[in-house]
Amino acid sequence: MLRVDSTKPCKIVYSICRHDFLGFLIEPHIVQLNPDGGFSLTYQRIFSTTASEFDSILQDTDHKLIRLLEETEQGHIIKRFHKKAIRPLEYFSTIFNDKIYEAIRPKIEKRLVDAFKLLIDKELYLMSKEGWPVERKISIAAEPASVLFHFRRGMTETRYFPTIKFQGMRIEFMFKDAQIICNQPAWLLLDDVLYYFEEEVEGKKLQPFLNKRFISIPKSSEKTYFEKFVAPLIEKHAVYAEGFEIRTEKFDATPVLKLLYADSERPQLQLYFRYGDYIFPAGSDRRISVRTEKKDNDYIFHRIKRSLSWEKNKLNILQELGLKSTGSLFLSVFTTEQGSIEEDSPFSIINWLNEHHDELETKGFTFEQTDGGKRFVIGKSKIDLEIRENNDWFDIHAVVHFGPYQIPFIDLKNHILNKIREFKLPSGEIAVIPEHWFAQYSNLLQFTEGSKNLKLKKHHVGLVNDFANSELASVSMDRKLQKLTEFEEIEDSDIPKFFNGVLRPYQKAGYNWFHFLRKYNFGGCLADDMGLGKTVQTLALLQKIKEENQEEGVHTTSLIIMPTSLVYNWLNEAKKFAPKLKIHPHTGSFRNKEVELFSNYDVVITTYGITRVDVELLKTLYFNYIILDESQNIKNPASKSFKAVKALKSKHKLILSGTPVENTVNDLWTQMSFINPGLLGNQHFFYTDFVVPIEKKKDEEKAAKLQALIKPFVLRRTKAQVATELPAKTENLFYCQMSEDQKEYYEKIKSEYRNALIANLDDGSFKRSQIQVLQGLTKLRQIANHPLMIDEGYEGDSGKFENVIHTLQNVLSRGHKVLVFSQFVKQLDIYRRYFQDQNIPFAYLDGATSKRGEVVREFQANKDIKLFLISIKAGGVGLNLTEADYVFILDPWWNPAVEQQAIDRTHRIGQNKNVFIYKFITKDTVEEKILALQNRKRKVAESLITTEESFVKSLTPKDIADILS
Repeated sequence: MLRVDSTKPCKIVYSICRHDFLGFLIEPHIVQLNPDGGFSLTYQRIFSTTASEFDSILQDTDHKLIRLLEETEQGHIIKRFHKKAIRPLEYFSTIFNDKIYEAIRPKIEKRLVDAFKLLIDKELYLMSKEGWPVERKISIAAEPASVLFHFRRGMTETRYFPTIKFQGMRIEFMFKDAQIICNQPAWLLLDDVLYYFEEEVEGKKLQPFLNKRFISIPKSSEKTYFEKFVAPLIEKHAVYAEGFEIRTEKFDATPVLKLLYADSERPQLQLYFRYGDYIFPAGSDRRISVRTEKKDNDYIFHRIKRSLSWEKNKLNILQELGLKSTGSLFLSVFTTEQGSIEEDSPFSIINWLNEHHDELETKGFTFEQTDGGKRFVIGKSKIDLEIRENNDWFDIHAVVHFGPYQIPFIDLKNHILNKIREFKLPSGEIAVIPEHWFAQYSNLLQFTEGSKNLKLKKHHVGLVNDFANSELASVSMDRKLQKLTEFEEIEDSDIPKFFNGVLRPYQKAGYNWFHFLRKYNFGGCLADDMGLGKTVQTLALLQKIKEENQEEGVHTTSLIIMPTSLVYNWLNEAKKFAPKLKIHPHTGSFRNKEVELFSNYDVVITTYGITRVDVELLKTLYFNYIILDESQNIKNPASKSFKAVKALKSKHKLILSGTPVENTVNDLWTQMSFINPGLLGNQHFFYTDFVVPIEKKKDEEKAAKLQALIKPFVLRRTKAQVATELPAKTENLFYCQMSEDQKEYYEKIKSEYRNALIANLDDGSFKRSQIQVLQGLTKLRQIANHPLMIDEGYEGDSGKFENVIHTLQNVLSRGHKVLVFSQFVKQLDIYRRYFQDQNIPFAYLDGATSKRGEVVREFQANKDIKLFLISIKAGGVGLNLTEADYVFILDPWWNPAVEQQAIDRTHRIGQNKNVFIYKFITKDTVEEKILALQNRKRKVAESLITTEESFVKSLTPKDIADILS
């Protein structure tokens, strides 16, 4: 065979050839042309690797065909199906077999069919036995031919044969050397024409008849043959029958969703379509389905026409509503509104079905279930819930609908509280409780009372309001009560006549809220940030009650319980803002235990410690208000403090706390149970239903539910919220009481100095002993702070130290930054040791600190360091500490100007927060006297005095006698 010369005339042709093992193939060849334009005997097989040489005669289609047909070439096929290198002759003689042929041939035919589509305008030939590619020219039929299959059923046999029609004319193909070139679908070569067929007939159905007139089926095989062969043939092809009937039938179809349920398996949904009495599973691609019927000796083939586009539409509806297809069965992937997938529970498919039941019904779907075993109610589930306000209760009227059934809501209580999904109806059917009902209604049912008619206590107004704001219930209640949770439109209450001072707008709102709670008999928690005046708001309320009582000619006594460290502050604030209130401090070791005397007073002040000790006495009284300050003191339900205050009786209850939740949500339970018993259910319920989901699982829905429950009874304003109402800086005096050990120590030292100084005053040597005076006063000041400062062996405690630490914890827990100033490095040391023991990070600065700038920068920038201990001498000037918004001054200074400088460390340009200054003064000590002196000599101090020495020099003998009195 000579090689084609691409510089001379040549042509590409496509040649049908028969491979000894692989069957019919098509090969592309380049054939050299003779001078007269006819084909010469010079030709070559062309591949994509050799095609570029002949680019001038090749079109894009040719390149596509060359690549496609290359995949059917024997070398390519051997390489693909046999990993080791092998010669074709050896492969076909030793390895190739019928099984391999059955696997390979359909893949070859797929490529042949693709090739035929591209060969319409190409030159196609039949190859000679010797391999000449242009033996005979072949044309491809201009349109598909059709096949009609004939069956003639007689007494003893059924004869079967096909006829072929092309362009309306029957063509003879039997005994004509016809060839099946391709089986799936059939391509038939007959008289140099290549025919293809409508309905994609299989070549195997024609093959037997190339050399046979008919096939005969004996009577004995008839039934099997009709069912297995004839019925599928009728589905796909045109059939002409004699001796049996083919009926073409049309029906209006119905989509059916069947719930398949077996105890051990999770429920599934099956979609099928009912056409008349016939049913077909979804997902089929048969436009015609055939069912065989035998009546006596007659056969009827029912040919049912199906609408595949209509079926597909029904399938799409289900998929759009969240079902995932698994063939003809469906497993639900239940998508909630948030787009998340519902828990993969056995009931998710039933939930899905119930949720979409009504919509599916309007779209024509019908529903069925597996026979036997459980029967589920299929249909929309809903609860008609109405909540009506009564005098002391909310009445709850509710009916549950499961499909066509109605049951009282109370029947579900046990199921919802214990998360039981299956509810057995009187009919014996099972209703599946929707998953979201457990979250939506468990709170309501947990707190309802009553076995027939459900009721809810009035203090669950927050819960009711939550329903009012949802679409879950219709709620009718007093508009003012509804506004409680918004703290809006609360009636304005007059300020008491004998209240000294002006309440800021947010404090007035708090005062109004107290009156609102009182009107509805609710307890409340005022949780304003530290420094916003919880005490003042409370004193205004107590003064108002006194004035109302006087008008009505009655008298009531209220009880305020607080940490020991706050007693003097309350007494001082009361003296300042409500001087008309008769207050009795029930404190100290020598307190009067005749509690019936309490009725002579408007307010009794006591401590948590004393309440624990005197609980048997106190619980015999009925107070108007019991008010707990720093109510987080009762956060532990097992504590004696909580048990003691719970035992006391009063008409109203209030708690005050800047930090009602110190460590865990659990802290709320005791405090809320004190003000509104039952509001949060029992302790176990609260822990499992709220604490665990909120803290361990970060359940935001539960957090919102808890918020709704407590919101009406907790009023909290942060510094940031009321910043515009606050002055730029607010100064507060904190009075601290000495501990017993400290008091004893102080009195001993004071006596020693007083005796020496009085002697000096008497003999006139006072002027010379000013240094001694200063030393004595300094020593007393140190003991007022902590005796440890002058005696390292001191083992007692310090009232001021306890008080400062307590207040600091409050401020730090709210995320504020604090500057703590003292003029005594020894005092700062005591605090430093304490913070190190407690692992509380802090910054520190005194005269010995070398890298001041770094310390300051670290405090300003580091979010974790909230505490800065500073000695006044080292930190009085040159520092800019605007990150802090609280200043604690641990000891009062002789010179007010020095104090002012300390405050100015934080209150300066760049500060955008309101600053709170707390001065801690130990009661009945030299500190209190210095304060009085400061006020007397402020003018002098501001103009002249700049040092402690000069301040001491300005003291007269009378001043000193006062200080040491």
